[in-house]
Amino acid sequence: MIICAIDDLIFSIKISTAAKALKADVYFERSAGKLLETIREKRPALVIFDLNSARLRPLDAITALKQDPDLSATKTIGYISHVDTGTIDAARAAGIDQVMARSAFVDQLGNILTSA
Repeated sequence: MIICAIDDLIFSIKISTAAKALKADVYFERSAGKLLETIREKRPALVIFDLNSARLRPLDAITALKQDPDLSATKTIGYISHVDTGTIDAARAAGIDQVMARSAFVDQLGNILTSA
């Protein structure tokens, strides 16, 4: 199971299409208030974050996730514009496991979904 904290329609479609082709189990959570609850309930192998999403507050979610002893081992990947170095640094400080440029994320999406 992979949870995607993504509200971008284009990336949601790309992930959904790849997941369907690979028969990967992907769930989209589009509510910042429900994200941690969903992670607790579904116990995903991976959580994917759109680090540019203002609505989903990914940095707050990553911090809370990594500070929760029951959830801290959950693998996290975030994608972002490679020029947004401030947010990249903030995501790393929050504890994200991997940050990827948007283009690299798309290029490696199949591997990401199958290795989770």
